[in-house]
Order: sequence, then C-alpha cells, then structure tokens
Amino acid sequence: MTPGLLGPAEIRDLAARLGVSPTKKLGQNFVHDPNTVRRIVAAAALTADDVALEVGPGLGSLTLALLPAAAHTHAVEIDPTLAAALPQTAARHAGPYADRLTVHRADALRVTAAELADPAPTALVANLPYNVAVPVVLHLLAALPSLRHGLVMVQKEVADRLVAGPGSKVYGIPSVKLAWHAHARAAGRVPPNVFWPVPNVDSGLVAFTRREPPRPEVPRERVFAVVDAAFAQRRKTLRAALAGWAGGPDRAAVALVAAGVDPGARGESLTVEQFAAVAASAPTGTPAAQ
Repeated sequence: MTPGLLGPAEIRDLAARLGVSPTKKLGQNFVHDPNTVRRIVAAAALTADDVALEVGPGLGSLTLALLPAAAHTHAVEIDPTLAAALPQTAARHAGPYADRLTVHRADALRVTAAELADPAPTALVANLPYNVAVPVVLHLLAALPSLRHGLVMVQKEVADRLVAGPGSKVYGIPSVKLAWHAHARAAGRVPPNVFWPVPNVDSGLVAFTRREPPRPEVPRERVFAVVDAAFAQRRKTLRAALAGWAGGPDRAAVALVAAGVDPGARGESLTVEQFAAVAASAPTGTPAAQ
C-alpha cells in the first residue's frame, strides 16, 4: 500500500476511534482499497490547476488521493462527526498536502457557489451515496458553473442510466438531464469488495465534461418540465404524455410538429436537443410557454 492512503485496517480503526458505523440512511459505503482510489483519481484526469470537489468524503480514503493531484480540494460532508475528523486525518496522512483541504459541513443538495467560491471547484470527483447520486450531480452542475468536468462512482444501475442514449431501455430522466449539462461516458466498473460494508451491487464510474446547453436561450426549467412529462408516462405517445404540459393533446401535437418531432413517438426516442426544441415550441398562452 502506498504510504498515506487508507487500507481496510486503517478504515476500521479510524471508524472505531470515531464511534462511526456506516448507515444506510446516508448511503454510506466506505472505500478501503488504495488501488481503487488511485484508479478514480487517474480516471478523473485532474490537472495541477484543477480544484476538486468531493461529496461524501466519509473517512477520507478518496480525499487523501485527491490532495496531491489537485491545487485544492473542497470536501462536502453532511455527517458532523466525519466532517470534524477529516482535517485531522489529512494532517496525519497527507503531510504537506493537508493544507490544500477545505471541509464543508453541509448538505450537497443545498450547497451554493458562494459557499465554495474560494477557490471555485472545477472538477467533481466523488464516491456518491447511492440514494442521492443523481440529484447531487444535477444540483452541482446547475449550481456551480465553474465545474468543467468530473468523475463519480455510483451504483452500476445508476451509472448505466446516466450514460444511456436514446432508444436504450434504461434511457430516461437522468440520462437527458445530465446530457443537458455535459457529455457523459462510462468509465469502468467497481466490484463490491472494495467497500465497507460490502454492498450487494456493483458500482460504476461515470466521467463527464461540461458542454454548452443545446438551446441556451430556452430556460433549463422549461426543458426539464418537458422531460419530466414525457417520462412520467413513458409508454404513451408524446402527444398524450405532453397533454398536461401543453394544455391538451392537440396543443402538444402542435409543439411537437413545430419542433420536427413525430407526435406518435415516445420520450425514450428523443435526444436532449429534441427535448429542447419541443420546449422552445411551447404554444403561446399556455403555462408551458412561460
């Protein structure tokens, strides 16, 4: 094991000293394999100028690998005991890199750009809690315009959804909303035995790179309203599924035709660019056009 990184014995000893037991409520599964955290940091392709943002650092396994790789690391931790202990862990194991760490005792679903402004994060690198992975990624991309790229570890099923394309059985709301913000790709599988406690599912790595939204003149909220409506009843045609959004099936059909989309198609066949075009074509005088 490379000096400075935490192995299984160190993880359990640290947890025992802190009186910490992983909880399902917070989706806690601590990585205890140094090779896995090295792999994550390598796949994140950080530069010396990057400012890393880690969500849910837990006992600090990934944090310690990030500190030498980035100019600075923000760690956002909701658990007060873990948040308080992380600077001490960095001081004990990271040597001269410990001063590159800022710990925020906060909820990642509510954190703002102002809280993380000095310096602003450019790369999200995190082992995300399974139960909030998708909303955390989408919130951070929306709230932190400085984020340029990232690599997250999530449940394999969630990873598959995030990177799915139109026509896939698992293509849905997470796929389209992430595509609005970024280009995403699968970056590998992670086995359960590198975690404590051992989850009953594999994990997957998802890499993403920020991109300009396909129709920046259309508010994100309007596009996402179309996406939500289309997949709320994914077996229905878009003409029917978007009836509530547009103010009736006929109005929905008008918006779809104006956007160059077949009203008889289903949401799972549309690209994010097509969803944006539909949102831009909302009939005037309806809530969808506001």
